[in-house]
Amino acid sequence: MNKPLKVPFIDLKQRYKEEKNEILTCLDRVLSLGHLIMTPELSNFENEVCNYTGSKHCIGLNSGTDALMMGLMTAGVKKNDEVITSPISFVATSGAIAHIGAKPIYVDTGEDLNINPYLIEQAITSKTKAIVPVHWAGKIADMSTIMDISLKYNIPVVEDSAQTMGSFYKNKHGGTFGLSGAISCHPLKNLNALGDGGLLLTDNDEIASKVKRYRNHGLESRDNCIEYGVNSRLDVLNAEVLSFRLKLLNEITQKRKQNVQLYKKLIKTDHATLPEENSFQSTSYVMCLGLFKKRDELQKFLLSEGIESMIYYGTPLHLHKAAEMFGYKKGDFPIAEKQSKMVLALPHHQYLTYEQISYVAETINQFYKEK
Repeated sequence: MNKPLKVPFIDLKQRYKEEKNEILTCLDRVLSLGHLIMTPELSNFENEVCNYTGSKHCIGLNSGTDALMMGLMTAGVKKNDEVITSPISFVATSGAIAHIGAKPIYVDTGEDLNINPYLIEQAITSKTKAIVPVHWAGKIADMSTIMDISLKYNIPVVEDSAQTMGSFYKNKHGGTFGLSGAISCHPLKNLNALGDGGLLLTDNDEIASKVKRYRNHGLESRDNCIEYGVNSRLDVLNAEVLSFRLKLLNEITQKRKQNVQLYKKLIKTDHATLPEENSFQSTSYVMCLGLFKKRDELQKFLLSEGIESMIYYGTPLHLHKAAEMFGYKKGDFPIAEKQSKMVLALPHHQYLTYEQISYVAETINQFYKEK
């Protein structure tokens, strides 16, 4: 088979080439006005996100991690409380809980790599103060069941919706089901900033007011600090770039979906499982995650053939060294542990050609045929 010289995993260089004129125009417009911190460009972008997601409030922050941490704080989570969440995620999910002084209570995952909602109730104790579902790779968790549990036990839901900008579940956007939702604008997300950035979505007026104040040192006005907050403001340069990129989000997401569907059509082996999507879901596909037998051998083979891939992530959250303080051990969450040994993200960004996607699929088929 004919192969391209390289199939890159990341599209950031190509994206800048395509958007260079618009990005420089954004920067020039903001810098020419002398607008950098908390000026109208930020609130304009926040309103645009509200219109897109259907959320009443959007607060721009410096990261999705801060958005999750502030969501937990404003939900009333405090030191020594327990927060139920998934063992499959980026470490920031556990980190946001731990920074407050609370303990993550992990619940094993289902086939979709998301938290298994039918295991949540048995993990609830008198110390449980929040449930944090993680919408992994942009696929929204079973929010119907999770919200029923939330209502039954009066436990707030704070969504780790870091990867769900552009994802919908039963016509509702990710991050709009619970008390609040945390969105990441990290450069690898579909809606990506020029560096770190994050958003908190909420319909709750009091939470919105608290987070807006807390992100700006706890200032109610320039010379009136009513609590000690942090500096977690989304800078105006990023807000302007994100505003431009928000207009492209649907097109980018659709192209990535098409690439995932093409993989499903062309990969012909029982040794690989690619994500399924229910009729009531629309996934952003921040990543194209699959489960592959002999994952590590496959990744080496792909790289030898010029194909980049990434493991997201090879270690479940309860087995990181940082999590030793919580007392978990290997074997506690067998499904998540098994999935972590098989998970691999294939290149699927919007700049890949049909030829490149076909080449990746053919290479995977070849690997398993030879094995």
